[in-house]
Amino acid sequence: MFLHLGGDVIVTIKDIIAIIDLESSTNAFTTREFLKVVDDEGFINIIGEKGREKSFILTPKNVYLSPISSYTLMKRANSVKNILESE
Repeated sequence: MFLHLGGDVIVTIKDIIAIIDLESSTNAFTTREFLKVVDDEGFINIIGEKGREKSFILTPKNVYLSPISSYTLMKRANSVKNILESE
């Protein structure tokens, strides 16, 4: 199944490694450094308007900065998972 990350971006749920709140996680130096490195390497995809990012989503090939909160994305992912399990 798929998860809509915002804008026109949809990824398969099995490819998602982590969904992380951007504001609270960037308090840590290692997270800021990680995001800087992946940005320098060209792996960051900003979804929507720059400066409105609320979460970042790690996949094997990309890091997505989403305007949708990590809480909302997790709720969406869990609802898709529940639908799959009930089938």
